[in-house]
Amino acid sequence: MIEMFSGPGCAYCAQARALLAARGLEFVEYDISQPDHMEEYARRLPRSRSIPQLFIGGRHIGSWEDLQIIDSDGRLAEMVAPG
Repeated sequence: MIEMFSGPGCAYCAQARALLAARGLEFVEYDISQPDHMEEYARRLPRSRSIPQLFIGGRHIGSWEDLQIIDSDGRLAEMVAPG
């Protein structure tokens, strides 16, 4: 499962959404402007101050830039491949 912590008006979040959609990948998005999502963001990433932040299979991947890197080197496809 892909999870993304994002916020309204975030251009990098929009780019991450677009990349995931272009790859045909479904994801769960948590809007940190919602108090319960912000609490979860702070619990899972206490030192982070930027969005988006992505998780794949419960593993923290990082930000938009990190998503671009794992996509360009083929690791994204490997991480989401079934089995």
